[in-house]
Amino acid sequence: MDKETNDNALFLAGVIGHPISHSKSPKLHNYWLSKYKINGFYIPFSITTEKLQSSIKSLIELGFNGVNVTIPHKTNVLSLADSITDRAALIGAANTLYFSKNGGIHADNTDGYGFIQNIIDEIPDFDFYDKTAIIYGAGGSSRAIASALISNGIREVGITNRTRSKAQIISENLGAKVSVVDWRAAPETITSADIIINATSMGMVGQPDFSQPISRAKKTALVVDIVYNPLVTELIKEAKKLKLKAVGGIGMLINQAVPGFEHWFQKTPIIDDEIRRFIIE
Repeated sequence: MDKETNDNALFLAGVIGHPISHSKSPKLHNYWLSKYKINGFYIPFSITTEKLQSSIKSLIELGFNGVNVTIPHKTNVLSLADSITDRAALIGAANTLYFSKNGGIHADNTDGYGFIQNIIDEIPDFDFYDKTAIIYGAGGSSRAIASALISNGIREVGITNRTRSKAQIISENLGAKVSVVDWRAAPETITSADIIINATSMGMVGQPDFSQPISRAKKTALVVDIVYNPLVTELIKEAKKLKLKAVGGIGMLINQAVPGFEHWFQKTPIIDDEIRRFIIE
């Protein structure tokens, strides 16, 4: 998607949330801006819910091409958008906004894209068609992942969460291919799952390790952990000990940023080991 650009053009984008200090997006996007010598800035903005609409209007007036969106605005921005992609509408949240020259706001959700592309990067011949998956966790990432799996031909997705009602909401919203798995029954479900996904905070630095046993997983199963700090979680280590296919979370983080960067800065960034190491330093 690389395009010829005016050398004097200044490209502006950013990320909005409250708080915002946790976001890795500025580090990631500014790394690419520097690497490709693009005349642009990617700026974090701490914006409260009360100031969301006026702040987005101000960013448009200042000439921003768009922003990433993080907690707590991913749902609220949909009501401000002039157009919404099918995947953002299905998920019920957006993490990427594009601003048009006439002031229009276009909302997208790239989390599911990042999840799928991460697996393809690591296992190029992986086929999602007619497989079954179990997802641990029922937050926004789980919803995006389940939606993306369905779009890629998955046969059935089970969602398990300590608070069952949250999993139930995702199942009701995404339809017949998504079912709720009782948290206590999940270890049994693992035995038949083709893809086992941790979309909880378990295993993250400062959090308890992933507590569900995977020792009974099928030998052909793929284990995916969307946690990226540490780079190699205990779940991924366990999967590798069991000689299962395993994919960590750093690639999802980076891949979900690519569509926005392409759009805002007119350059398709390359994902390599250097950026994977840099982003968690």
